[in-house]
Amino acid sequence: MGQAAGQEVIKAILSRAALEDHIAPAYLFSGTRGVGKTTLARVFAKALNCATAPTAEPCNECESCRKITAGMAVDVLEMDGASNRGIEDAKRLREGVNYAPMEGRYKIFIIDEAHMLSRDAFNALLKTIEEPPPRVTFIMATTEPHKFPPTIISRCQHFVFKRLNNPELEAHLTYILNQEGAAFEPEAVSLIAKRAAGSVRDSMSLLGQVLALGGEKLTVASVRGTLGLAGEDLFLSLLKAVQHEDSLAALKLTRTILDQGVDMGFFLRELSAMWRNLFMLRQAGAAAAKVLDLTPAEAETWLAATDKLALTHIHAC
Repeated sequence: MGQAAGQEVIKAILSRAALEDHIAPAYLFSGTRGVGKTTLARVFAKALNCATAPTAEPCNECESCRKITAGMAVDVLEMDGASNRGIEDAKRLREGVNYAPMEGRYKIFIIDEAHMLSRDAFNALLKTIEEPPPRVTFIMATTEPHKFPPTIISRCQHFVFKRLNNPELEAHLTYILNQEGAAFEPEAVSLIAKRAAGSVRDSMSLLGQVLALGGEKLTVASVRGTLGLAGEDLFLSLLKAVQHEDSLAALKLTRTILDQGVDMGFFLRELSAMWRNLFMLRQAGAAAAKVLDLTPAEAETWLAATDKLALTHIHAC
């Protein structure tokens, strides 16, 4: 299951289940967007139908693995909950589970955005899960598990996917860049990871965007320029305006931010993080830098800035 980033505990549980061939009738993968729910569902499907099965890890080389990767496996059916909500879809779902696997060991239904299923589809699914045919399993992915009927949830093995933290995302992006042989600045990778806010899919999209529009090397400048992110100098200027109670300077900075097309959502998140970091550095000094994941250069810059404002002022901000 190592092909999916993060979610180590969930991967360990599913790997053991695949190795021991103890497969539940249904699984529910819930969590925010872009954290690997559908990706891990496909990897799990490959492990179940791999030529080396029962196995904890798919080989990714056999015909079954290649077909699942290409989306051509007849025994692995992917459905979109939003597009398969009607009564006819529910009937087709109920009829489909009655057919035995044609090529692999299991027939696997992967339902994305499963909370969008209609009541009829949920009822059909419930009946199937209550009386599961042999060698059939459902893997449902959702961002909104609270919309599931309790009767369905109680019959599923429910796994909650967490957002990846910045070091995990950075490690994933660094691995990909090294595999591609691309030159990069570690600070640029860190910036993309922060912007992605725990989403693997978002981080990959952002990386692709910057590489497509940037130069031969992934740099902090290219990331900020392509994605519209405010630089450290802008935050330091804003801090100076606050320190001197210069409302005109703060207004000019705001106009600059808007004129540059800066991502305001990310800017406000970074601004909140800046005040949090200053508060911690003002209280704990250099010892807080490691906990806050600051580089030595960043720690030096912001430690110098903490002396210019009182703790109560920082806390108020």
